Formats: sequence, structure tokens, C-alpha cells
Amino acid sequence: MDKADAERIFTPAAQEALAAFPVAGGALRLVAVGENATFRVTDRQDGADYVLRLHRPGYHTLDELNAERVWIRALADAGIAVPRPVPARDGREYVTVLVGATGEHRHAGMAQWTEGQLLSDVLRDVSDLRVLEGYFEQLGAIAACLHNQSSAWRVPRTFRRHALDRDGLMGDAPFWGPFWEHALLSAAERRLLLKTRDRIRGVLDRIGRDPSTWSLIHADLHPGNVVVDGERLTVIDFDDAAFGWHQYDIAVALVHQQASPHFAAAEAAFLKGYRALRDISDAALALLPMFRLIRGMVQIGWYHQRPEHKPTAAFIEMKDRVCAQCAVFRPAG
Repeated sequence: MDKADAERIFTPAAQEALAAFPVAGGALRLVAVGENATFRVTDRQDGADYVLRLHRPGYHTLDELNAERVWIRALADAGIAVPRPVPARDGREYVTVLVGATGEHRHAGMAQWTEGQLLSDVLRDVSDLRVLEGYFEQLGAIAACLHNQSSAWRVPRTFRRHALDRDGLMGDAPFWGPFWEHALLSAAERRLLLKTRDRIRGVLDRIGRDPSTWSLIHADLHPGNVVVDGERLTVIDFDDAAFGWHQYDIAVALVHQQASPHFAAAEAAFLKGYRALRDISDAALALLPMFRLIRGMVQIGWYHQRPEHKPTAAFIEMKDRVCAQCAVFRPAG
């Protein structure tokens, strides 16, 4: 969907939703349409900026979206840089609006706008290895802070969120779709993915949900979900937040660096920042290659669920890398 079509389809619903929030809405600008339709809103009275998001239907229930807000507020209260949610005038976290052009209902939520550049964009222009290491050390420290907060946090009794556990990642109906059914996989590749899935299941069953490495996680903590503003890094987009293994969060933060000649340096810097603020055993870290492989497999499932995203050269490269990693994967122990 191009931007002009997206604006035509989603702007009327965004304007309707905006009226429910305590913002004197002026400019309403579509900034992204993908998983969700995301708008930037500028208050015409004080000039403050906000993000208004129309969530895609069928991904999260309203209870799950509300739980996301509960955790984000708890993270903010713990001093972690995240976008502060803005409730509607009547106290609701979300309002539901009809997208007339499609006939679908979407939950709309608002948060404070986070100024800056995406870390993924910043890293593309970084040539100094020490600068790259500095960013990943900061990102590792942020991941540790997230895990410290979530591990110690008493989850409210009414809290509802999915789990990226053994079944959520490697089950017969994984959360992000049956990766082994992607149309671009050959029969041999499908067999390889299924064989590897079964091997990974055994490892996940053995490690279980030890509290030292299992809690709420961001689950999409890659540099494209981190905003840089001067020295400050802010984590955004908790849409995929779930109960899961900390190693999965770490793997996601680093998986896009795998093809870089500086991958080892980025990983070492990340773990330096992480371990400065949170203990994690060498045995737990030894599972990181497996969790990077898991991330690649579930990304293939994501593309399988969304055929509107046409395969690119980057997808083919990722698919081939995942299959190569499956071919040499041997369960630890």
C-alpha cells in the first residue's frame, strides 16, 4: 500500500480517534504504515508532539493492549526511557474506531512523541568501530534494565499477554506463523526447518522457564526500535512484547548484525553493557546462536503470514542464512 492510499484509508479514522484524546489536534501526519498505521500529531496550542497508532486487527485483544500500557508505565516509573502513554479524556487507554474504507475496527492509542533518529539509521553512517561499540554497549545496558525491572516486577493479576515460549516460537501453530510453509522454501528446506524445529524444542524443554532468564521481554529490541537523541536512547514499539527468554531479546538486538564484519565486536559490546547491570551465566549465553536461529525462523513465519510483503533480495539472503544455520545446528549438551 503506497502512502497516498494509506492516508486516504486511515486518516478519517485517525481524526475520529484524535477527538477522544486530551490534545488540541492540529497537524495529523501519517509517518508509517506497516503492522499498524502510525500518525504524528502536533498540538496546535502548545506545539507538543504525540504519536497516534491505529493497531492492526486480530493481533492483540484489547486486554492485551491494555497490559502493554501497564508495563510501559512501570518501565517509565523505573527510569527507563520509553514513550509515556497518553490516556483518552475518559481514562481509557484505547478508543475503537471504524476504518470506513475497509470496514474494519481498529483500537487507537496515543503516546508522547519520541524525537530523534532510529538507531538503525544512525548505524548505517557509523564508520568508527568505537562508536558502533558504544551504541551496542548502551543497548545492552538498556536490555539489562528492562530485564531487571520485569524480573522483579509483580505482574498484575489481570495482566494478559502472549508467551513466546516453546509453543509460541516452535510449536505446531507458532505465534508468527508456520515458517516451514513459506512458498519460497524448497521441499528439502522445509524438511530441514522441521527437523531443526524438533531439535530446538528439546533444548527449550530442558531449559524451561528459569526466573533468571524468563520474564516479560520487549521481543523486538532491534536498532529499528530504538531512537537516538543526543546521548539518550529510547526504546519504542512494544507491540510484540511478551513473556519470553531474555536470550531471545538479546538475539533480536544483534541478529541483523550477523552479516557484518563487526558482529563479534557488536555482540561483545552489547554483553559488556548488559553484564555491567545484570548477571547472566555463560551457560545461558551459550544459547545465543540458537536464539538467533529461532529469530530467523520466526521471521520467515512472519513473511509467510503477510504475503503482501513481496520477497526481496534481503529476504532471500536471510532465508538462505537460516537454512545454512539449520544445517549445522546441533543442540547444546
